[in-house]
Amino acid sequence: SLSHSAQVKEITRDIKQLDHAKRHLTTSITTLNHLHMLAGGVDSLEAMTRKRQYGEVANLLQGVVNVLEHFHKYMGIPQIRQLSERVKAAQSELGTQILADFEEAFPSQGSKRPGGPSNVLRDACLVANVLDPRIKQEIIKKFIRQHLSEYMVLFQENQDVAWLDKIDRRYAWIKRQLVDYEEKYCRMFPEEWCMTERIAVEFCHITKVELAKVMRTRAKEIEVKLLLFAIQRTTNFEGLLAKRFTGCTLTDAPGQQKRPESPLDQTNPFLEDEPGDDGGSEKDEDLTKPRKPKAPGNPFHGIISKCFEPHLYVYIESQDKNLGELIDRFVADFRAQGPPKAGTEEGGAVLPSCADLFVYYKKCMVQCSQLSTGEPMIALTTIFQKFLREYAWKILSGNLPKSSSNSGGLTITSLLKEKEGYEAAKFTVDELCLICSILSTAEYCLATTQQLEEKLKEKVDKVLVERINLTGEMDTFSSVISNSIQLLVQDLDAACDPALSAMSKMPWQSVEHVGDQSPYVTSIIMHIKQNVPIIRDNLASTRKYFTQFCIKFTNSFIPKFINHLFRCKPISMVGAEQLLLDTHSLKTVLLDLPSIGSQVLRKAPASYTKIVVKGMTRAEMILKVVMAPHEPSVVFVDNYIKLLADGNPETFQKILDMKGLKRSEQSSMLELFRQRLPTPPSGADSGPSLSFSAPTPEQESSRIRRLEKLIKKRL
Repeated sequence: SLSHSAQVKEITRDIKQLDHAKRHLTTSITTLNHLHMLAGGVDSLEAMTRKRQYGEVANLLQGVVNVLEHFHKYMGIPQIRQLSERVKAAQSELGTQILADFEEAFPSQGSKRPGGPSNVLRDACLVANVLDPRIKQEIIKKFIRQHLSEYMVLFQENQDVAWLDKIDRRYAWIKRQLVDYEEKYCRMFPEEWCMTERIAVEFCHITKVELAKVMRTRAKEIEVKLLLFAIQRTTNFEGLLAKRFTGCTLTDAPGQQKRPESPLDQTNPFLEDEPGDDGGSEKDEDLTKPRKPKAPGNPFHGIISKCFEPHLYVYIESQDKNLGELIDRFVADFRAQGPPKAGTEEGGAVLPSCADLFVYYKKCMVQCSQLSTGEPMIALTTIFQKFLREYAWKILSGNLPKSSSNSGGLTITSLLKEKEGYEAAKFTVDELCLICSILSTAEYCLATTQQLEEKLKEKVDKVLVERINLTGEMDTFSSVISNSIQLLVQDLDAACDPALSAMSKMPWQSVEHVGDQSPYVTSIIMHIKQNVPIIRDNLASTRKYFTQFCIKFTNSFIPKFINHLFRCKPISMVGAEQLLLDTHSLKTVLLDLPSIGSQVLRKAPASYTKIVVKGMTRAEMILKVVMAPHEPSVVFVDNYIKLLADGNPETFQKILDMKGLKRSEQSSMLELFRQRLPTPPSGADSGPSLSFSAPTPEQESSRIRRLEKLIKKRL
C-alpha cells in the first residue's frame, strides 16, 4: 500500500514537470515568433517610410507597436532595446516626413497655390492616427490655417468689407469654402477628424477676434440698427452651424480652451420677431404663461456673437431713448384723446397705454436676453425701473384730478330746504370714472411688474439674480392705488360735510315733534347714491379695491358723524328722538352701501358690516344716554358706563353738554362718574367695548320705548 502511494506521487510529480516544460516551450516559441515578426516589421517599416508607402505603413505600424508591447519586460536585453529604439525613430521620422509632405502640398507661406487631394496624403492621415497625437493636431492646424489664409487677407481690418454692414459677406465666404472643401478634400481626411466642423469653428474664432478689433477701433460709428443687424446675421449663422454640425470638436479644437457658455435662452433671438410670428404682439399677460419647451441648446451660440456684448450699451441707450419717446407719446395721446368717458367701454377700464408699455418691455427683455444674460440685462432692468416710475408719475398720478378742482357744496339753507345738491360732489362723473380707470391701471401694472421681475430673474445669469428687484416700482403703483381710493373717499366725504355741518347747527332744543328723516340725512343718502354706484361699476374688475373704498369711507365718515353729533347741544328729548331716527336711517344706508343702487343684491363683506355696526351702534348709544333722565345721578352714570363702556371723562362731559346741564351739575356728575368706574380708565384712545344688551325697564324711560316702537313702525 505504501509503495503504491509513493508510485502515484512520483508519477504526479513527473506529469507536473512535463506540464511546466511544455508551457515554457510554448512561451519560448511564441516569443521567438513575435521577435521574428518585430524584426521583420521594423525592417519593412523603415523601407516603406523611405518609399512613402503610407497605406502599408498605416496597417503595419499599429501591428509593430502592439507586438513591441509584448517585449516590455525584456527591455534589458540589448537586441530588444535596439528594436524598440528603431520603432521610435521610425515613428519620429514618419511624423517629420508627413508634416513636410503636408507643408509641400499646402504651404503656409509663399505664393505657391495649394495642391489638390492625393492618396499619399490620405494614407499619411491614417498613419498620423497611430502616431503621437501632436502630429495629427499639427496637420489639422496647418491645413486649416492655409485654408483660411485668404479670409485673413480679404477681411483685414482696413478693408471696406470688414465693417458690420457687410458682415453677410464673411458668412457667405465661409459657406463657399466649406462647400469647396467638401468637394475637394473631404475624402483626404478621416471622417472622425470632423475637418469641416473644425474649419468652421476656427473661422468663428478668427471672426470673433477680428470683429472685436474692428468694433473697438470704430466704436463711435456703431449705431443700434447696425449692431442689431450684425447680431441677427451672426446668430442666424450660429444657428446654421448647429443644424449642420454636432459641436463635437468644441472641446478639443485648436485654440479652443472650453465650450462657449450656454446662455439661458438658446433660441434664435430674432425668430420671434420675424413676419408671421406673434412674439411681438403677445399681450403682457402672457408673461405668466409657460413657454413652449425649447429645442436642444445650440452649442455654437455665442461662439462669434459674444464679441458684441461690450457694445450692447448702444442697444441699452437706444431703449432708454425709445421708452422716453413712448412715455411722451402716451402723455400726448392722453391729452389729445382726453380721459375715459363715463358710460363708455373705456370708462373705468385699464388704460391701453400700459398694455403697450409691457408688450414693448417683453420684446426688449426677450431680445436682450438673446444678446446677453449678463450685465446688459441688469442695465436694461434699470431702464425698465426708470420708465415704470415715469409711467406711474406722468400717466397715472399726473392725471388724477385734484381734490379742489371743482368748488361746490351745499349751503345750510339749501340743505334745510331740501333743494337739489348734486353740485356738492367735487368731482364730475367723468372725473370719478377717470380715478377708477387710473386705479385699475395701477393694479394691472402692479401685478404685471411682479411678473416682469420673475421673468427677468429667469433670463439673467444666476449670479446676478439678487440684483433684480422691482419692489420700489411695485410700491409706487401701490401708492397710486391708495391715493386713488383716498381721492374717492375724500370726494364723498367732502360732499357729506355741509350736511353734517347743517346737522350740528340745527336748533335741536326747539324740535317739537319727531317727523320723517331730516333734510341733512336725505342729502347724505343722495350723495352716497350718486357716487357709490358709479365707483362700483367702474371698479367691477377689481372688487377688492371697491371694498377697500367702502371700508375707508365708513372709517372716515362714522367718527366724523359722531363728532358732529357731540356738537348738537343742547338737545331736547324730542330732538334726541329725531337724531336717533336719523342715525338709524344712516346706519341702514351704510349697511347697504356696497350694493346701493344695484339690481344685483350682494351681501356686504363681513369686515365692512362689522365696522358699520360697531360705529353706528355707538352713535345710537350716545343718543340713548342723552335721552335718559339724569336723576337719580347714580342710575344715569351706571347706565352710561354700561351702554358706552367709555372710561374717558371728556366723552362723559360731552354727553352732559348735549343734555344742557349746568357746570355746577356737571362737576358733581363727573366726580360720581370717576367713583363709579369699575376699573381705572384705560385712556381716551381705548375703543368702547359695545354692549348690545338693552337697558333694564327700570333704567329706560317710557319715551325711549315709544321711540323704538316708532322706528320699528317706520321700518
